[in-house]
Amino acid sequence: MTTPSQTQVTLSQVMNATEANLLGTIHGGNIMKAVDDAAGSVANRFAKGPAVTAAMDEMTFLVPVRVGDILHVDARVNWAGHSSVEVGVRAEVDRWDEVSERTHVATAYLVFVAVDEDGSPRPVPELELESEEDQRRFREAQIRRRHRLARREAIRASRDESGEGGEP
Repeated sequence: MTTPSQTQVTLSQVMNATEANLLGTIHGGNIMKAVDDAAGSVANRFAKGPAVTAAMDEMTFLVPVRVGDILHVDARVNWAGHSSVEVGVRAEVDRWDEVSERTHVATAYLVFVAVDEDGSPRPVPELELESEEDQRRFREAQIRRRHRLARREAIRASRDESGEGGEP
């Protein structure tokens, strides 16, 4: 079994002008890529092999990231099922040119599915919860999973009623 603390990964990078948007702050897509990179590393390590992004369940941007900020992206497994895993990510920044407190800039939850060489889902290890925080994160991940599945089913039912199919 693997514990959440054993899965933790931190990636850091200096944000530069080529990543800025027209407002002069870092484009959200660049932050999302850093989040997916960190979460993917965690999921692949936990799954002991390939795991692919299935969903970005939630991404909340709290404050803008500026050119010159060092983006620190911390990721760890919150929940594991049979073949899927939820990874929680917290993004913080501090300045490259001064000693400063880190500022929480974004939070995200991503779902990955472990896959075999044919791309079919395969089992992941069991997650061993060590602390009260691990248990809280696991419970909250279960709530997000239930909401995600209920939303998917409600949309499917709505399309069945209207006779419309397919994606948006």
